[in-house]
Order: sequence, then structure tokens, then C-alpha cells
Amino acid sequence: MQTMRIATRGSQLALWQARHIQGRLEERYPGLRVELVVIKTRGDKILDVPLAKVGGKGLFVKEIEDALLAGAADMAVHSMKDVPAELPQGLKIGVIPQREQPTDTLLSVHYAGLDALPSGARVGTSSLRRQTQLLAVRPDLNVVSLRGNLDTRVRKLHEGAFDAIVVATAGLRRLGLSAPHAEELAPPRFYPAVAQGALGIEYRTDRPDLDELLGFLDHPASRVCVEAERAFLFALDGGCQVPIAGHALLDDAGRTVHLTGLVADLSGETIIVRSGTAKLKDAAALGASVAQEVLGAGGRAILEAVYRQDA
Repeated sequence: MQTMRIATRGSQLALWQARHIQGRLEERYPGLRVELVVIKTRGDKILDVPLAKVGGKGLFVKEIEDALLAGAADMAVHSMKDVPAELPQGLKIGVIPQREQPTDTLLSVHYAGLDALPSGARVGTSSLRRQTQLLAVRPDLNVVSLRGNLDTRVRKLHEGAFDAIVVATAGLRRLGLSAPHAEELAPPRFYPAVAQGALGIEYRTDRPDLDELLGFLDHPASRVCVEAERAFLFALDGGCQVPIAGHALLDDAGRTVHLTGLVADLSGETIIVRSGTAKLKDAAALGASVAQEVLGAGGRAILEAVYRQDA
């Protein structure tokens, strides 16, 4: 019996995602045995510091990519929003399965939604992108850092540590988590992280056997949208210390892709949003062109100010 090894982080959400792919593979290939290889990443080890202050790209993937390159695993299943725009030589994201809802959701035990929160309400998030968009709408909120796995963050809300938290809708759906009140925060009011809700299967470029084995999992529409969003991020040289959002959608006929990109300052006072549309084959070029528009409209000054502050 052939065996394949999937490298994954050990969080409940990461394990759900890896088991989902494991199940799809074993269902498709009855003679295949799929094992999970759990790897602890730097991002999993540093839980007492906001993500933006930890610094560096690939906080949740580097150790997993090292395992792939060393041959300790055949493939990895990632949340695509954790994957840096530039991959190590010798690796590729070969498959993007069908994407889950890319939006964010505000959860609360006592309040119906964002507008219902009282002034000074304590809202937890691990993301500068979420923080800046929250403050743009509600500058009177007390937005505080909330790290930890998704199930941990939801538990802290239920224990009363926060009036509300903002997390990815996809993770809530995958783990079946919720709260008495849940409000989806969707465009155009609230833009998601680049590639949020999408999974990526990464493996070595010298494994054409995996192209064939995994090909049935690829979802072309999801791949195009993720490609446009990641090209936008790459052109901004964006890291986790800058509030950047990207949201791509195909038109109803599935012939063109529309991308909206956002860069904001940390206070939420200045938010720059630009959009564009292109044919599917030009998804990456669209991401780059929207990034140039954002940079020219003031995004460059915002990014330089943030990087200067971090230097």
C-alpha cells in the first residue's frame, strides 16, 4: 500500500484542514494510506507577542517547508493567507482546492454586531488589518491583541475576556464554532486578508507524481482569485506588520476577475482602496497593477512610515 505524508501545524483548524485533504485522497484512492506529520512552527511557539511585532514572513510555514525540502513529508496543507508571496526554491503551491467564504465574522456573547457594541467595548483580534478596519468604522472601540488558535480565541470570548472578537468566517465554519451573536463583516465595508479562506497544497517541484495524484482537488476559479490577491500582496512587499487586504471575485460568467486591494495606516484614519478587472489569464498582472494604483494614491507613504517605525 502506498503511503503519503501530509505536514501540518498542530492546531485544531490546521488538523481539520489536513484531515479534510487526507479524507479526499483516501476516498479517491482506496489503495492509498495518508499520514499526518505534525510540525510546530515559530508562530505556534510565540503566543505572548502580537503577530505584527514577531516580524518576518512565513511564521506559520517555514519549518513545514523545511520538512518538505528535507523529504520528511510529501506535501503540506496550508491556510493560504499564512503563505508568503515568495516560496523557497524547489517548492510550489501545486493545488488550490475550492475556497471557503473569505470574509471575517464578529462574534459576541451580548451584542448583536459591530454597530451595537458600546463605546469603549473590548474587541480582540490578532490582525492589524482587522484592527485598522474596525477603528475606521468605530474609532471609539478598545481593540486589543488576541493571539492563540481559533478555538482558544472563541473560548476566551465565552469566558468574558472580550465584548467581541473578529475571526475568519472560514475557520468558524470548518470547526463548527460560534457565539450567541455572529455578524459577517464583508466587502465593501470590511475587506478580508489576501487568500483568506483558501487552502494550498505545497510540495516539491520535482514531484510530477503529485501533480497527477492531487490534480482532482484543484479548483480553477479559486486559484485565479488567490493568484490575483497574492500578486497584489507581492507587489506591495507586504508583511504581517502592515494592514493590507485583497479580495478577488469572478464575474457571473466566469470570464473576468475583479480585484479590490486595500492599504491602511495603523490608526484606521487613512484607508486607500483601489479596484480593477481583467481576463482570467491576466490575474497576476491585475494584482500588480492594482498594487501600483494603491502605492501611487498614498499607499507608498503609509508603507514607508510603517517600515521606518519598525526599523
